Amino acid sequence: MSKTVVIDPVTRIEGHAKISIFLDDQGEVSDARFHVVEFRGFERFCEGRPMYEMAGITSRICGICPVSHLLASAKTGDKLLGVEIPIAGEKLRRMMNLAQITQSHALSFFHLSSPDFLLGWDSDPATRNVFGLMAADPDLARMGIRLRQFGQTILEILGTKKIHSAWAVPGGVRTPLSNEGKQWIKDRLPESREAINTALKLFKGLLPKLSDEVAVFGKFPSLFMGLVGKNGEWEHYGGHLRFVDSNGKIIADNLSEDDYQDFIGEAVEPWSYLKFPYYKPLGYPDGIYRVGPLARVNICNQMGTEAADKELFEFRCLSGGVATSSFFYHYARLIEILAAIEQIEQLVDDPDVQSPITRAKAEVNQLEGIGVSEAPRGTLFHHYQVDRQGLIQKVNLIVATGNNNLAMNKTVKQIAQYYIHGEEIPEGFLNRVEAGIRCYDPCLSCSTHAAGQMPLQIQLFDSQGTIIDEKIRDSI
Repeated sequence: MSKTVVIDPVTRIEGHAKISIFLDDQGEVSDARFHVVEFRGFERFCEGRPMYEMAGITSRICGICPVSHLLASAKTGDKLLGVEIPIAGEKLRRMMNLAQITQSHALSFFHLSSPDFLLGWDSDPATRNVFGLMAADPDLARMGIRLRQFGQTILEILGTKKIHSAWAVPGGVRTPLSNEGKQWIKDRLPESREAINTALKLFKGLLPKLSDEVAVFGKFPSLFMGLVGKNGEWEHYGGHLRFVDSNGKIIADNLSEDDYQDFIGEAVEPWSYLKFPYYKPLGYPDGIYRVGPLARVNICNQMGTEAADKELFEFRCLSGGVATSSFFYHYARLIEILAAIEQIEQLVDDPDVQSPITRAKAEVNQLEGIGVSEAPRGTLFHHYQVDRQGLIQKVNLIVATGNNNLAMNKTVKQIAQYYIHGEEIPEGFLNRVEAGIRCYDPCLSCSTHAAGQMPLQIQLFDSQGTIIDEKIRDSI
């Protein structure tokens, strides 16, 4: 008789989710599902709002990555206005996104994931967290906190708030970089460079001991999607979309976000509120692809800065070319932090970021607009339709966590099949299943687009597909 093991909730991620693992008659894993059980409805309640408000509204989707929605929404607003924003506006937006990538990746690596591989998978779960890391290695913990503070403070310098800033708007940004802000950033750059170099050295030193995790934490062929620049360089704000396969072959290139519906489909399953995007030419679910740090370092020709390019070369040597293990998301985040710091260092001395001409103003000139940007977790699409007064008629959001949904489910199944045999799950095994999800650093607040708590239905099937048990909870 088949059995189901439920891990509810999944811990150390942003939002709420659970994992169901299905066992066959021999106690082996036959299937596994990553359920997203919260529903928020952001797309629907934006209808009727003025398009000028959308950047501020959608940044409230999440307190961890508000900048991602702020910028994608502002870019969509640019399309609706039909304007080309001033060069200062673009460079300032880039600086904000680089700061966002830095602070979010630092949070993911130091606070959420590093306790697993620094303190040990089987260590006491009560101390296997950032507080345990502080006790075990206070200098490293402090370094992670300061690195995240570097990114967050730049967000505050530019937008006056660390979260939910209304600084980026359709047509550009509200204000340039101040002299005081410029000096603060320059003063903190050396410390931040030292922190990320230390983290990279530490993680690379740990890799030989983590061969099992590299082998089974989502190691499978898939496509990778993200933005690249005009010369194929690492990109996070502009450029065009590219798909690359697990052998490094470019499957599609020079794609515009305006045509995303031609190559991205969105499937649904009855057991999750999170949609399942896929690459249309290969169909569902064969069109599985991954986005985010791992995808971005896999699809680019180079990072575009000196130190990050050296790290990318070493990354590709260690991973065998294209990294197909999702465990390497952690490694890719560190490379992206380094690239972000190098680019911030270049931008802070650029006179354009202090130009007072930061915004183009216009009326609504287009009734439909699609904006794309790279959030820390991956490619983010905002698609708005408006009337002639600029009131929102329809919204569609495809967020990074959604783009990774097929890959997350496949990762959970792969890990479960390797580690779980029989009905007993030691804590270390349970944590490894959860850690497979943490590789992607999912943002479920973003992805489920709640009012109240949602009911949960759990069904247990035997090997013939017959329901042998069913439980319903009124709320979770």
